[in-house]
Amino acid sequence: MLDHVSLGVADLARSRAFYDAVLAPLGYRRLFDLDDASGYGAAREKGQALPFWIGREPAVAPASGHLCFAAPSRAAVDQFHRAALAAGGRDNGKPGLRPQYHASYYAAFIVDPDGHRIEAVRHQAE
Repeated sequence: MLDHVSLGVADLARSRAFYDAVLAPLGYRRLFDLDDASGYGAAREKGQALPFWIGREPAVAPASGHLCFAAPSRAAVDQFHRAALAAGGRDNGKPGLRPQYHASYYAAFIVDPDGHRIEAVRHQAE
C-alpha cells in the first residue's frame, strides 16, 4: 500500500545522526543523501523508493502520529531503544511484551528529537 514515508525535521544533521544510530540495529541504513533530505532502507533496489525519509523543514509542526519499524529480533528492539536514548531520544515505553496487542508483540517506543513518536516491533515469538 505505502511506497515510502517521510518526516520533517528541524536539524537535518542531528536527525541523520539520530536515525543512523537507531535504525542500524534494525538492519536499516542511510542509503541516499540530498542537501535537504536523506533516505533509509535495508538495501537499494533499482526502481524502488527507499521506504523511510527525513527532510529539513524550516518550521516543523508539532509532531503527531506514530511510525513503527519492523525489527529482525527482540534483541534488535532492545538495541534500538538503547541507541535511541544514547542519540538524544526520549523513552516512551521500554522494550517488552505488549500482550494487549497479541501474545508475541515485543516493542519499544521512543520520541525522536523533533517529537515524532517511533517504535520498533518484533511480532514473532523467540
